Amino acid sequence: MIAESFERIHRSNLVGMGILPLEFLPGESLRSLGLSGTEAFTIRGLAAGLQPGQRIEVEATAAEGGAKQFTVVCRLDNQTDVEYLRHGGVLPMVLRQLMA
Repeated sequence: MIAESFERIHRSNLVGMGILPLEFLPGESLRSLGLSGTEAFTIRGLAAGLQPGQRIEVEATAAEGGAKQFTVVCRLDNQTDVEYLRHGGVLPMVLRQLMA
């Protein structure tokens, strides 16, 4: 999910459900980047692993074919968040630990 900002509890809930919270850079938004929200988004650089607060490249491709690239901040704020996301959320992580 890409947003201008996250309230602490909402960001935490997303991570707990296995959803990667991404935040526009300061001063950027859907409007300033000329995006409608209907574009197809490609998030690059995830295969190398995630680190708290890292910057990630995003490409937004409109149905008409035009593409825009921009940078976002990964809102995984600590290593625990990274682990939750790596497992797909809190529940899958706990279940894997119980099965081990």
